Parts: sequence; structure tokens; C-alpha cells
Amino acid sequence: MTDIKTITITDPVYKEKSSYNFIERFFISLLNDKRDMAFIKLCGLILITTIPFAVYLFIPENLNWWLVLIYYAFNFGVLTGSFILMLHLTSHRPLFKKDYNYLNNFIPWVIGPFFGETPESYFAHHLGMHHAEDNMPSDLSSTMKYQRDSFSDFIKYYLSFISVGIYDLAAYLKIKNRMKIRKSFLIGEFSFWIIAIALLFFNPKASLFIFIIPVFIVRFLMMAGNWGQHAFIDRNNPKNNYTNSINCINVRYNHTCFNDGYHIVHHLKPAMHWLELPEEFMKNTEKYTNENSIIFEGLDFFMVWFYLMNKRYDILAKKMVIVNPNITTTEQAISLLKERTRKIDDYVVPVKPLKMQTA
Repeated sequence: MTDIKTITITDPVYKEKSSYNFIERFFISLLNDKRDMAFIKLCGLILITTIPFAVYLFIPENLNWWLVLIYYAFNFGVLTGSFILMLHLTSHRPLFKKDYNYLNNFIPWVIGPFFGETPESYFAHHLGMHHAEDNMPSDLSSTMKYQRDSFSDFIKYYLSFISVGIYDLAAYLKIKNRMKIRKSFLIGEFSFWIIAIALLFFNPKASLFIFIIPVFIVRFLMMAGNWGQHAFIDRNNPKNNYTNSINCINVRYNHTCFNDGYHIVHHLKPAMHWLELPEEFMKNTEKYTNENSIIFEGLDFFMVWFYLMNKRYDILAKKMVIVNPNITTTEQAISLLKERTRKIDDYVVPVKPLKMQTA
């Protein structure tokens, strides 16, 4: 266990380049923020690797098991995490300037389907619903009602999302009158499935392995990630972002996935640039101490999920950053972690009192 007062951050922060080449200068002229050149480079990598590979596999007689394994190892082992977090951040902060707004469709509509992301679904779920509800019961991906160190409860959580998630999200957006988001979501979702099913008639194996199966894999990964992000909840104050989410710091994941580990900071300031998150965290360490937040060093959300599924509280406690000076032993840390993973199925949404009208 490490004391928060002794933390030194090694996660990425912005470093100004002394010069840019011609291609970089061209794209910087299109971008809302030159700090996001990393996304342009990632898109370029995908355009010269994943997409040509997928097209090759669609050519009759080209698909074989070894190539599929290589394709999956490269896509899911190397690029998927970076892509999803690029999609996440460009949903919050559009990549291209207003004059080039049409280019903002490139990531969700052109690249997304090759990574199991149906167009517009991520934006609708994450910004149209998740951030608005902050893991409370009205959040369709809320973890509150589940025992969060139980694999069987996680499977229930995943199966619920995969089976009725589309219907529930469309219904939620309608109730909240977010009709523009709902329309885009439904167009993107149904367009993807119509095209994927049509491609089954052209090359059934390629369509299955390149477009259909990745949807189920990626949605599993996103649910596991969200579970890890919102696994430790203070049942006495479940709406508090400091205690219904966690931070994962000083971990390789933050270098490949654009500081996604700073999830408490992100919920507090969702529009903040990803390169500013470590500094924002360090400026407010006293607040994390006062709120008794859960912070891990050297773990990412998927590691947190994995250790919870195996009830390895000993490892979680070892990697926990101590913010509460009253916690001095591993046993005390484990006790806190276990308390925060208990299901909360008795929460009553507070009712705002009606204002009395005066004559």
C-alpha cells in the first residue's frame, strides 16, 4: 500500500513539441485541439492495418483460422482498448473543428464497426445516459444492485445488457426526451445489423468473425471495464463521484488508453482534456482523502474486475493507495473494499419536496 502523500505520477501529460512535420501541420489545422494528434496517428495505423486485413479476409477463399487468430490478436490484443478510449474521448470533445464537423463521423461510422462498436451507440449510452445518471439506479449500466465480487452477478449484468440493452436505451432516451440522440442511435444500430446480415450472404464466415462476434466481445469488455470503474460504492452516499467510482494511476493502461484510469476525475469534469487529468488529480489529493476514495496504483479496471471475480482482495489491498490515515493495515483495507462491493438493492431515490406557493 502506498500513501497518497508520497505519490509521484508517471502517467502521460502534455509535452509541447518543438516542431511539426507537414502532415502534422495539416491535421492540426483541422483539429479542435492539437494535443489530440495521437488520435490521428491511431486512425492512420488502423487504416493501414485493420481495415485492409479485414477486406482481405472478405475475399472468397482467403479466410482461414490462422489469419482469424492473427487478426483477433492484433485487433483485440493491441488496438481495441486504444480505439474505444479514442471513441470515448472524441464523443466528449469532438476531434475536428466545426467547419469540418462531417469528419467527426469517421471514427464511429467507418472505423467503429471493425471494433465491435455499432455507430452512435457509444455516444448514446455514454453521454446520453451514463454521465447523466452517474451509476445511480436509473443508469442502465448501474452496478449498484449487484454483488460486485460475484462472477454470477456479473454474468447477469452482461446478459441483461446484451439482451435488452438496445430496447432499454431507446426507451430511456424517449422518456428523457433526448430524441435527436435516440434517432441517431437507432439509425446507427439498425444500419450496422442490416449491413452485417447482408454480408452474411456474401461471405458468412468473414461477416461473422469481422463484424458480428466482435460486438459481443467488445460489449463484454466494456461491461467488465464499467464494472471495475464502479465496483466500490459507498452505500451511504452512492451518488458521490468520489465514492462511486475509482482512479487507477501509474499503470501502462493509461499510456495506451489515454489516461482512462482517472475515472473519478472524468466523472467530475467530463469535458477535461485527457492529458490534464493527472495534474487535476494531484491538485485535489486532499479532497480524495476527505471523501475516502478508492484509488489503485499499478492496476487497470480490467485487472480490478479480474481480481474481484476471483475475490483476490489481498492483491487489491496491496495495490491500494491509502487516502485514509486511519487505514494502517492490509486487513483494514480489505474490510473497506469488501464493504464497498456489497450490493445496494435497498436504495430509495430521494424525492424533492414540493415548493409551497404563497398567496
